[in-house]
Amino acid sequence: MNPVPTIDYNRIRLVATDLDGTLLRTDETVSMRSRDALARLETARIDLVFVTARPPRWMKPIATMTGHSGVAICANGAVTYDMAAERVIGLCPLPADRALEIVRRLRLAVPGGSFAVETAEGFACEPGPLEDEWESDPPTADVLVLLETPAVKLLFGHPDRTADDLLTVAGEVVGDLAETTHSNPARSVIEMSALGVSKATTLARLCESRGIASAEVLAFGDMPNDLPMLTWAGAAVAVANSHPQVLSAVSHHTATNDDDGVARVLEVLVAARSVCPLGAEAAGP
Repeated sequence: MNPVPTIDYNRIRLVATDLDGTLLRTDETVSMRSRDALARLETARIDLVFVTARPPRWMKPIATMTGHSGVAICANGAVTYDMAAERVIGLCPLPADRALEIVRRLRLAVPGGSFAVETAEGFACEPGPLEDEWESDPPTADVLVLLETPAVKLLFGHPDRTADDLLTVAGEVVGDLAETTHSNPARSVIEMSALGVSKATTLARLCESRGIASAEVLAFGDMPNDLPMLTWAGAAVAVANSHPQVLSAVSHHTATNDDDGVARVLEVLVAARSVCPLGAEAAGP
């Protein structure tokens, strides 16, 4: 088991955590230990923000498990969601002209792939592999029709390419048009948001509105789509089950998502805030 990292916990004012593969266990639940650790953040006067690739419609069970409090940044930064009211409070859609150009370029560069569109209201896809991979019985149509509704996220999948491979190609082909990433290497799917929109940029705007500096943020993640956020935050922790790129880029590691890695760090954070004078550093065990 990886040790809890040593961080200057006393300066942390906001915790930002990814969900799937990070805070959530493999069965997509929040353990009681994690729930308790999250609840203690409020007592310690530390803000909590969930930062996820999930769309808003997948957030209700998370809100139920974590007490319907705080804000979630969804769809890799394209949507801001009020967990208490369970409603969207901010959108950064992908411009339609750029989305259409992305489709044109990727169809030329990677023939045989298919597209899907995430909107503020729901999900739809082209007929093909994404029908079974992302949603149960989703609406289907050609992507040119789907893009008549503003997309917060454009997805592209291919039956014969890995997510890492598709991400490399997309970065080369459409990197000037959109932010490209993926959140699950087991799925041969990449995700594209408006240029300049990521988990990091939306989190930075939220923190600025609250007068919180990046140095006062502790972030947790496990996948390439978390890297902008982990790089931006003053303190970053990768769970042990993270993608190799994340483990290489982030110096602080904790236990796996199934072994309550996030909760282990939060427990030390809250304990440090309760016993340390302002400005003191609390070392993890």
